[in-house]
Amino acid sequence: MKAFVTELKGKTVMTKDGQILGILDNFMMNTRSGKLETMLIAPAENLETRLFKGDQEGHVVLSIKAMRAVKDVVVVEYEHE
Repeated sequence: MKAFVTELKGKTVMTKDGQILGILDNFMMNTRSGKLETMLIAPAENLETRLFKGDQEGHVVLSIKAMRAVKDVVVVEYEHE
């Protein structure tokens, strides 16, 4: 399935085991390969953000291994930092 990045922005991001990480804010891509590599997430209230890499704006920064959109949710597998 193909989707525009703008269609995914604002969706809930969760792990495949059901942990809600937050709301998808943006992606960063490798301009050489064209591959989406990193996901910026506005963290959920109950997320232990200290367990994740973050940025100056308070986003959780995930290195994406795999993801899929299922209705209003983006399910993600990510690299553990």
